[in-house]
Amino acid sequence: MNATIVIVEDEEDLLELLEYNLAKEGFETIGFLNTKTVDQILEEEEIDLLIMDRNLPGVEGSEFVNELREDGFDTPVIFLSAKDRDEDIEEGFLRGGDDYITKPFNMKELILRVRSILKRTSRKVSEGKLHFRDLLLDKSTRELFVDGENVEITKLEFDLLSEFITNKNSVLDRDYLLENVWGDSENYQYKTVNVAINRLKEKIDPHKSKDYIQTVRGVGYKLC
Repeated sequence: MNATIVIVEDEEDLLELLEYNLAKEGFETIGFLNTKTVDQILEEEEIDLLIMDRNLPGVEGSEFVNELREDGFDTPVIFLSAKDRDEDIEEGFLRGGDDYITKPFNMKELILRVRSILKRTSRKVSEGKLHFRDLLLDKSTRELFVDGENVEITKLEFDLLSEFITNKNSVLDRDYLLENVWGDSENYQYKTVNVAINRLKEKIDPHKSKDYIQTVRGVGYKLC
């Protein structure tokens, strides 16, 4: 089962143990000792599961997940916590947890629960392919091919390019892109769009010879 799992655990030894055992089972893992940069990863990468401690520096784990849920984050979450009272477990589920495992725990049981929840909540991706010139976006695998060559891009870049191909030859202003790609036109700046587009252009046109995405001064961008 190919899946990417983010683990947030402030005990470094336990974090390394979790990463080791999950990687041994074939999962890709991204570990964090706190929540400072977790938002960015969740936004830019395709994450299949979040394993979250509750006793974290700076923020309580279930409060962090509750904020994610309020922002529309729907990836499954397993709480892995020493908070083991009935009311703690209930609170974890009420704040957006899909499962709750108390410490100390059995690693085999954790892996079984991970597999179970991933099987139950496997992401359903829209089928089909988007073509533009020598660009091919495969929506079923979320892969990009440029002139037949696979090019690695982030989740954000995939969604951005998908929006451009769907609206090819139309000028898309920054407010439109913030609303339809980032899902938020109020809390992001135009610079966010500019930086993301420049990164995308470097990946799909490293030699700057194809000029896929053009800037329309004072308005926005278009794919042509």
